[in-house]
Amino acid sequence: METLQTSQPRLLVVDDDRDMVAVLEDLLTRAGFIVDGVHCGAAMFAALAQRPYDLLLLDLRLQAEDGLALARRLRQQSRVPLVMISGSSDETDRVLLLELAADDFLVKPFSERELVARIRAVLRRHGSPALPVALPSADATPPPAGRGERLCFGPWVLDLRERELRKRSGEPCALTQGEFRLLEAFVRAPRRVWTRDQLLEQTRSLETEVFDRTIDVLILRLRRKIEANPKHPQYICTERGLGYLFAADVVPA
Repeated sequence: METLQTSQPRLLVVDDDRDMVAVLEDLLTRAGFIVDGVHCGAAMFAALAQRPYDLLLLDLRLQAEDGLALARRLRQQSRVPLVMISGSSDETDRVLLLELAADDFLVKPFSERELVARIRAVLRRHGSPALPVALPSADATPPPAGRGERLCFGPWVLDLRERELRKRSGEPCALTQGEFRLLEAFVRAPRRVWTRDQLLEQTRSLETEVFDRTIDVLILRLRRKIEANPKHPQYICTERGLGYLFAADVVPA
């Protein structure tokens, strides 16, 4: 059996399906979080006004409300980490990721383990001081150490297992799911020229059709985060008529 430290992040679940809220409250509570559930946008903003939350889990497709509009309004008021849930993957969902920089995105149905892992990864990226850490029992077998799971370039360290980007000094850099997958593709194959179609295949985590300019938007956002001068990038370089390449040496940490 696993036990949990007493320090617990507080999550807010927003879904108009009351059964789904009950299910999420139960499994996330068992995973070591404090969970509040609400069923509409008004209740969501009321809860946010009453207390701080470490992460918000929002259903994109509420029946009586526009989840995209709620997320936009939320981003005007708060930078609380945001994980979106939807029953389908279409262009609206991609627009949400690009415009609002949602921290992660899940398509129903999803497994309990995947949901908990995604939430913990987002909390780690945002430096949550109250992240629950599972403490193994005395007879638990520690997992084997992986190889090449932390890759370094310039002042940056990309942790592939924890799905985090940090400076060597320890300062975190929050990445969306699409940004992380794009950077992961680059650092796994430095100095390779990637076409837009190839990068689309590497970042197609939502299992939906995407258009090639999506990559240009992700490249722009990623450059703003990792480049000293995004207008004159030293890492993610454009190869005219071909695509992009990662022009940096990458070494294991």
